[in-house]
Amino acid sequence: MRSPKTVLVLATMNRGKAREIRKALIGLPVKVITLADAGIRTSYPEKGVSFKENAEGKSRFYSGKSRYLTLAEDSGLEIEALAGAPGIFSARFSGRRPTDEKNNQKVLRLMKNTPPAERRARFVCCMVLAMNGRTMKTVSGRVRGEIAFDKKGELGFGYDPIFFYRPLRKTFGELRPAEKNVVSHRGRALKKMKTFLREYLRRA
Repeated sequence: MRSPKTVLVLATMNRGKAREIRKALIGLPVKVITLADAGIRTSYPEKGVSFKENAEGKSRFYSGKSRYLTLAEDSGLEIEALAGAPGIFSARFSGRRPTDEKNNQKVLRLMKNTPPAERRARFVCCMVLAMNGRTMKTVSGRVRGEIAFDKKGELGFGYDPIFFYRPLRKTFGELRPAEKNVVSHRGRALKKMKTFLREYLRRA
């Protein structure tokens, strides 16, 4: 049986997020497992008013049940012209039975008459590592961009097809995973978390 210090539970049901996190953690001496692998069927009721509160709540909750290192994150899109919306409601912005397509279409509809100079937005990610219900490390990552006028690209997930990243002149939906992970909010947070985990595991 592995030591609790060499197993890492990913506290997310989002396959796209899980895929990006798994790839970023390759090379660490740790076995990455899912909530299902850990035998956890209970869902955490997100009630936080910030990405940090939600990430910390999930991390503490699931680590208390798994007794393993548990990594949780909360992330989303903030649009200046929409007063920061969808924010922490990014995943369910389109209402009942939300999907990535519905969420994207709602944003494009709301931004339809917004001029280019006023389409500023940013992706935000807060990531929290916990064990036995106690927070061990909190990191965050942000990336600025603009809301495109139309969807572009079939890569990525979530709002990637409508998030235009000017330095590369592409939407996140047009970037290959390796390109996106270098500049994305989640990629930047994961770089910090990986540095912490590498040192922690070295001492464990």
